Amino acid sequence: MITALRALVSAVPLLPDPDEAREWAERELADPVYRAAEPTPFDRAARAVLDFLERLFTAPVSGDWGPWAFVVLAVLVIAAIIVALLIWGRPRVTARARPAARALFDEDDGRSAAELRADAAAAAERDDWDAATVLRFRAFARGLTERGIVDPPPGATARAFARSAGDALPALGSSGLAAAAVFDDVRYLGRPGTADAYALVRRLDETAVASRVGIPDAGAVAP
Repeated sequence: MITALRALVSAVPLLPDPDEAREWAERELADPVYRAAEPTPFDRAARAVLDFLERLFTAPVSGDWGPWAFVVLAVLVIAAIIVALLIWGRPRVTARARPAARALFDEDDGRSAAELRADAAAAAERDDWDAATVLRFRAFARGLTERGIVDPPPGATARAFARSAGDALPALGSSGLAAAAVFDDVRYLGRPGTADAYALVRRLDETAVASRVGIPDAGAVAP
């Protein structure tokens, strides 16, 4: 009987002392299952950044947070600029900006010099010398504005434009004023255009195009 009681008592587990408990805990935590659940260094860094951003955007902007907010904002702006430069590259800087098309001689015509030349040539083929003369003089003026050689003020007359063109391109001589007079006669005085009048304006435009001053004129000269 006594032997049986001793065996029963020995089978009941006893509470461990502190050293034994610590040893058991260390042995249990050494199991690979617990190590796999531990956060990695990347997880810790990401958590720290998220905590910082959370404090930054939830805390009221005070004397302490004010400078930090500006620093973070500046860093974000600089980072965005760097990313934009890496993706799109530096913006191209042109030597001279081409002025936008504007009204010429009391008519708001958005056609380019090349388009006006083509339309003038088409009118000449139809023997429509009125339209051919007017359009070719407009092509002459548009070409100089596109190249940045002449920048006429709003409401400038054909003669005033021709004088400015002659000052910028001496090769034009007096042909600019002569062509401007023909333009005024046909456009405003109702005088009929002629093949000779068109030829005069066409030669003026060809001379202006051949004078390589400022930005080259991209429009081809129509015959």
